[in-house]
Amino acid sequence: MIKVERISKSFKDTQVLHSISFEIKQGDFVAVMGPSGSGKSTLLYSVSGMDSLSEGSVLFEGVNLSQMPEDELSKFRLTKMGFVFQNAQMLKNLSIFDNIVLPGLVAKKESAADIRKRALELMTRMEIEGIKDHDIREVSGGQLQRASICRAMINNPDILFLDEPTGALNSSATDQVLQILDDLNREGMTIMTITHNPHVALQAKKVIYLKDGQIAASKEFMADEDRVQVLDELLKEF
Repeated sequence: MIKVERISKSFKDTQVLHSISFEIKQGDFVAVMGPSGSGKSTLLYSVSGMDSLSEGSVLFEGVNLSQMPEDELSKFRLTKMGFVFQNAQMLKNLSIFDNIVLPGLVAKKESAADIRKRALELMTRMEIEGIKDHDIREVSGGQLQRASICRAMINNPDILFLDEPTGALNSSATDQVLQILDDLNREGMTIMTITHNPHVALQAKKVIYLKDGQIAASKEFMADEDRVQVLDELLKEF
């Protein structure tokens, strides 16, 4: 689905990513871990086309993202990718429901009526239909993050990119979000997430550990493995 080939990223005189290569297959759940400053978020933004590359290429379903004009790339991201960040990037002057439907209305893949129907179905599934008319400042962090997942899913994306999706949540809200992500992945949704949280990584099928802008380790969990032990051993190396 996604083939990352020897990508590097520099900001002025500082190289953040160093010749990174890996693949994401359809249905994968990839967690990227590493210390602060290791390049995790830069990697996510580079793979998703939000950041330009200094070197290398990212092929998304055979399409080279770095060769696309910016307007085409923006539309590609809108329709093919969903994004969830640590802090919900929602407009304060819109209700929760209107924030969720907005990307759908912009993409125009479906009629406005179908988009609104899908938004309500997503909110019902995430058990937040009761806050649809609330202001974003009137709900809990966990509810807001579930709303962010609804918004990310509104255009039926091929992949979800998440940057520390549970970083600002308490343990109960974290568990709720992790259950949602696990359910989506079991249904076939491809996911790439950045995280410091081992509990998030344990939900993944594959863990990539970054150090100083390079892949220091990569582990694909096997079905019969003790994931806790395997992840603990991997993290102890660093």
